Amino acid sequence: METLRWRGDRLELIDQRSLPARFEYASCASAADVAEAIRAMIVRGAPAIGCAAAFGIALEALRQRSRPRDEFDVAMEAAFQRLAGSRPTAVNLFWALERMRAAVASSAQDDPDLAADKLVDAALELRRADIETNRAIGRAGAEFVPDGARILTYCNTGALATAGHGTALGIVRSARDQGKRVSVIASETRPYLQGARLTAWELVQEKIPVTLITDNMAGHLMRLGKVDLTIVGADRIAANGDVANKIGTYTLAVLAERHGIPFFVAAPLSTIDLSASDGNAIPIEERDASEVTGYAGARWAPEGITVANPAFDITPAELVGRLFTERGAVERPSSLRIRALFGA
Repeated sequence: METLRWRGDRLELIDQRSLPARFEYASCASAADVAEAIRAMIVRGAPAIGCAAAFGIALEALRQRSRPRDEFDVAMEAAFQRLAGSRPTAVNLFWALERMRAAVASSAQDDPDLAADKLVDAALELRRADIETNRAIGRAGAEFVPDGARILTYCNTGALATAGHGTALGIVRSARDQGKRVSVIASETRPYLQGARLTAWELVQEKIPVTLITDNMAGHLMRLGKVDLTIVGADRIAANGDVANKIGTYTLAVLAERHGIPFFVAAPLSTIDLSASDGNAIPIEERDASEVTGYAGARWAPEGITVANPAFDITPAELVGRLFTERGAVERPSSLRIRALFGA
C-alpha cells in the first residue's frame, strides 16, 4: 500500500482515522494542510510523519514558485515553522525538516521555480530512502526471529507508519518472507486503538495470523508462556538508548523483563536524537482528553473528571534487549553503542 502518494501538485495520505471501516485518501495541497494532517493523525508513525513533512515543504515551494526569491524564502520559513509545531515527540519530523532546509539552502542561488523542483526531488528521495531503510531494518531483525515465533507488538509500526514495509512490523514481514512461520499478538493500544484498527488490518491484508488482545492482557499471556518475543517501534531514542514510544510500551518492557521474554526495538537512525542525553530530555506530547473519555463520538466517562493523556512513555535502555536499525542489530543499547552506529 502507498501510505503517502505523490500526485505532482498534491500529496495524498491514507486517512488512518477511517481504518478499518473505510480505506480512503486525504488530499493535501500546502504545508498547512500537511501540518493539520499530522496534528489530526490522518498520518502517524514517526517515519511517515517525517516523509509527510518533507512533502509539505515541497508543496509549499510549488505554491510559492512564482514569487520573488526573498518572498519565497519568507514563505518557506513560515512553512517550516508550521510543520515543526504539528507534533513534538517524533524526532523524524524534525530530522526530515532539517534535510529539507539543507535542500533550500543548496538552492539559494536558484530562482524559486527551479528551487521548487529541487525540493520535490528531495522529498521523493527521502521517501525512497525510508522504504530502503525499513527493508534493511527488516533484514536485520528477521535474523533474531525464530521459526514459529509468537510475536507481541504494540501500536502500529507497519507500512502505515512509514513510507512502506514498516519497522517492527517490517521485521515480521521480512521473517515471513524468509519462510518462517510467524504469528502476531497485537495489543489494541489504548486510547487511540492503533493496534486494533491499523496493525490488525495490515496483518489481515498480509495474511499473517494475528490475535488481538486488550493492553492489559499481555502479562497474562506472558505468564502462560504464549509470547516468544516482543517487538516495538520508537518515536524518539535518546543518546543513551532510552526509548520514547507509544504510551504503554514501558509496561510491556517491564513485563517482558519479568518473564524472561526478549524485548526488541526497531527504528531507523533518524529516530535517534543524539542531542537528548537520556529519556528525561524527550518532550512527551499530551493529547486531548476526549481520546480517553470516549471514542468515535461516544462518551463513556462522566463529566467533570480530570484526564491525563500522555501519548508516549519512556522505556529505559536497560530493558531493551536489541535495537534494530538499518545498520544492523545493537545488543543492549548504551551511549557507547549508540555513538558507534554513527561512527563516533
